[in-house]
Amino acid sequence: MPKITKRIVDAIQPDPTGREVFVWDDGDGALKGFGVRMMPSGIASYLVQYRTQSGRTRRLVIGRVGVLTPDEARRIAGSKLSEAAKGADPSQERHEVRVAPSVAELCEQYLEAARAGLVVTRFRRPKRASTVAIDEGRVKRHIVPLIGSTAADKVTRAVVQRMADAIAQGKTAGTFKGKTRGKAVVTGGAGTAARVVELLGGIWSWAEKRGFVAGSNPAHGVETAHGDAKDRTLSAEELAALGKVLGVSSPNLKAAASAIRLIALTGMRREEACGLRWKEVDEASSCIRLEVSKTGRSTRPIGKAAVDLLRSLRKEAKEDAKFVFPNKSGEAHADLKAAIADQFDAAGLVDARSHDLRRTFATNAADEGYSDATIGELLGHARRGVTARHYIRRPDAALIAAADRVAARIATALDNMGVLPAI
Repeated sequence: MPKITKRIVDAIQPDPTGREVFVWDDGDGALKGFGVRMMPSGIASYLVQYRTQSGRTRRLVIGRVGVLTPDEARRIAGSKLSEAAKGADPSQERHEVRVAPSVAELCEQYLEAARAGLVVTRFRRPKRASTVAIDEGRVKRHIVPLIGSTAADKVTRAVVQRMADAIAQGKTAGTFKGKTRGKAVVTGGAGTAARVVELLGGIWSWAEKRGFVAGSNPAHGVETAHGDAKDRTLSAEELAALGKVLGVSSPNLKAAASAIRLIALTGMRREEACGLRWKEVDEASSCIRLEVSKTGRSTRPIGKAAVDLLRSLRKEAKEDAKFVFPNKSGEAHADLKAAIADQFDAAGLVDARSHDLRRTFATNAADEGYSDATIGELLGHARRGVTARHYIRRPDAALIAAADRVAARIATALDNMGVLPAI
């Protein structure tokens, strides 16, 4: 068979028995491995055939006859055959490109796994539903609008860097309709950019371990600015203003008022306080035994002021109540985020929220002279010791005394009776 030309190609006919017809380049100046395949349907395509380094025979379609001329197809074929001769596998590479998911698809796979409890945190525990919800917001509001349509195998560090820069500049800012809480106000900024890049890096690591992506993590080495650490705390006067509002809250805001007071007296996170179950409250041992927290199971010593508050709430609760702050059905805890924010606003503390009370608790503990280690125990920070993590089930007397003193100090301020002096 002579060299493939337009005349040769036009003369190829389908096989009447239904088999594929192959015509290979031959003769003077021929390119070994370059040919034409005619399908039984009459559709003909240019292709190359080569052997991989492992000895497997591969075929790669270059383009349709009629779309490419024989000379154009021969030039492309020469390039592909050259790549194969150097050890590449053009057919496999094309297949990988074809099946590579987009960034949006990859993120959705990650979120589906996270919702099913198949994504673990650095503490080797499944991500909590509240954390997954935050991840969903960052994917939906930042990652997908900026790079969602990009094929995962085309994402480089430069692509992620441009995404981070756009978020830091506020290009994804806006007000969006929320699911159950009215609206979501997205501001962007440097801090948000850093957290989104961190999330994308985590998604990539998760995907790489499961074979969805390959190569280096494109989020590694991206420049981000974490911004200044938040240091908002409430002064004695601000605690008094907040306490005054809590004392006159209407019945429908009573749960929010009690939750705020519990957070202030214990330093708990809002999600921990609002989701607290009665079976986790151990009045006799002056502690709360959280089954789930940001750091896993956590035992928190609490002071007498907090115990008295929980005891009064228990008297008012239904006998079979599961949650300290139940929703209307009683089968789940109430979502008090908006109501808690309203209480702060009513006290004139529009720039403060519940997490600032956790910081205030820690600051008051420091003012009392307690060490960072003691404060960490009171707040439920992650424990590193095997004994502390697996064997200690009861807070020692010194921790309970510390929790009692700090809670009393804050209760005094909330009730506008001054502040206990530091020792």
